[in-house]
Amino acid sequence: MNGAKGTMKAAQFDKKSGKVLINDVPIPEPTEGQLLVKMTGASLCHSDLMAEMFPDDGKPLTMGHEGVGIVEKLHPSSEGKGFKVGDKIGMLYIVNCCFTCEGCHAHGTLCYEPVNGGAKVKGIMTDGFFSEYSLIDWEDCILLPDSLPAEKMSPLFCAGITGNAAISPLTQSRRKLKVNVRTAFHSVDRAELKPGEWFAVIGCGGLGQYAVQYAKAMGYKVIGLDVNDNMLQIAKQKGADAIINTASNPDWLEEVKKLTRGPDNIKGGTHGAAVYSNVIPAYGNAKKVLKLGGVLMVVGLPIKAIDFPAWDIVTQQYRVKGSNTGHPKDMKRAVDFTAKHQIIPEVDFKKLEDMPQMYEDMSTGKASKRMVVLFD
Repeated sequence: MNGAKGTMKAAQFDKKSGKVLINDVPIPEPTEGQLLVKMTGASLCHSDLMAEMFPDDGKPLTMGHEGVGIVEKLHPSSEGKGFKVGDKIGMLYIVNCCFTCEGCHAHGTLCYEPVNGGAKVKGIMTDGFFSEYSLIDWEDCILLPDSLPAEKMSPLFCAGITGNAAISPLTQSRRKLKVNVRTAFHSVDRAELKPGEWFAVIGCGGLGQYAVQYAKAMGYKVIGLDVNDNMLQIAKQKGADAIINTASNPDWLEEVKKLTRGPDNIKGGTHGAAVYSNVIPAYGNAKKVLKLGGVLMVVGLPIKAIDFPAWDIVTQQYRVKGSNTGHPKDMKRAVDFTAKHQIIPEVDFKKLEDMPQMYEDMSTGKASKRMVVLFD
């Protein structure tokens, strides 16, 4: 605690001024089903800019929905649930949901039986993780293995708010695809390909770069497609078997077909493709690269509707699947796989006092890496 006794420092968004403030606030006490967590790290992403679009009670809101920390205190109702004081944990961000209904198993914001006024997103609808201490439902937590550097792992627990929430006009006007490491894992994993099959990563920015690493770790052959040579070179460094610039190479599609042809794939084409770009042409390219019966993973969200002609789906028999991070119980597979293959986010460490500038850099597109606040 850097503030007075019983208080802590927090980075809060003040809706009246539109600014991020560093305030002293009371340290909260855990209630039913909660843990009090001493924060180790919290990372900033584009979804944090959404705080200004939600109603508030006139008070500044503590920001942040990506966090890792150490268990400081348990409510009696949270004892015996697999956590104890001193445990290193990663946390998801939706609170006040039941965690058991069909809606929760799809995504916590869809909870059929919410509690305490309804499911809320930390850092956007209720106080989040950019504070020295934070409250979290125990069911949102997972133990972090010692093989993962906890201070770098908060981006792993971003659950893709922009991708899973309703898209408002404000969100549409300023949205950018953010780096969600768990989103990258699940979008590759849920394609359900076999080792040795071809997977196209369409859009090789931050999210696509993680997808390349996860796909290679799962044994897939990877083609990176983008219009930016710099992003393509990074994808190559991350392990992509081939990279192709779809803007500068007029024969890019034939190259994809040639690369992927084989005894069981005479005409070529990838067995799976995931779109990590939010521009409509990327989805047009995805449909072109798929082999007969391939799977297309929808990740990037264009403002306008995506066109999937019924004729194409019927004749080419490709499947279209959406991917979000789903239920907190899904975390274990993602965390264990990430630890086993040491897929570590590249981050830029900051201090809590840097949050006003971090927010400005994120708003103006100046941030080149995921910015992570380290706590003492």
